[in-house]
Amino acid sequence: MERKSFLKLIATAPLLFGMTKLDHLYSVSQGFSKTEKMPILFLGHGSPMNAIEENQFVEGFRNVGKSIPKPNAILCISAHWLTKGTKVTAMDLPPTIHDFGGFPKALFDVQYPAPGSPELAKETQQVLSPIAVELDDSWGLDHGAWSVIKHLYPNADIPVIQMSINYGQPMSYHFELAQKLQSLREKGILIIGSGNIIHNLRMVDFANMNKDNYGYDWAIEVREKVNNFLLDGNYTPLIQYEKQSKAFQLAIPTPDHYIPLLYILGLQQKNEKLSLFNDKLVAGSLSMTSIKIG
Repeated sequence: MERKSFLKLIATAPLLFGMTKLDHLYSVSQGFSKTEKMPILFLGHGSPMNAIEENQFVEGFRNVGKSIPKPNAILCISAHWLTKGTKVTAMDLPPTIHDFGGFPKALFDVQYPAPGSPELAKETQQVLSPIAVELDDSWGLDHGAWSVIKHLYPNADIPVIQMSINYGQPMSYHFELAQKLQSLREKGILIIGSGNIIHNLRMVDFANMNKDNYGYDWAIEVREKVNNFLLDGNYTPLIQYEKQSKAFQLAIPTPDHYIPLLYILGLQQKNEKLSLFNDKLVAGSLSMTSIKIG
């Protein structure tokens, strides 16, 4: 059966089986009823090729997926959706966006047909109030989302929505906005930030792409300092990264891939453990460092 036909069947099931419209809405809402607090993840997504390759980072994504409870739905903040204002995807069937170029056809052939969740989009809009949040039906799942989520949940059976990054705001804004999403964690929602802490594409050493844990001196310095800040729970220098050493300016020349980290740190509550995985440098100027909290 085609997916669209299947979804139509599901939509008419209440009529076929005598369920009232109100009963059906109640059953949908129960998917977001109170649960134990979900962990939160920051995933260093790296190259889009991680979507189809087998490597240590893909294994790390799979392992962390096995270590957490299966979520009711996923809210992803990706480095690849930058907007003026804040938006959330609100369609039933978000398309797989191939927002890159110069890669093999096999990568463009990948589809990640996870359903969306208009219900979660509306709830996200409500919890962020009075911040204006636009319900969006034109974006979908970009590679910052699907290239990593596909390894956590390869069956594409978990609803996924994306929340955009309001790119004109200071770092403190994103850290503080994240705290308003806290209640979603207690409704079985897995919140994922997807980016890269160290991300300088202009300085990638292509000749050493496959060299294990290889970084320039400044990348090694930033990785060590950031990891110490993370493990010590000292987030002020991370929010104010622009005030740090010149090495930080090389590691974070633009904040697009860094901002998703701040959403995850902003969601951490007192006494929640932070752990690192995939903590390696790639091609001199990139890091795959990923974080699990809770």
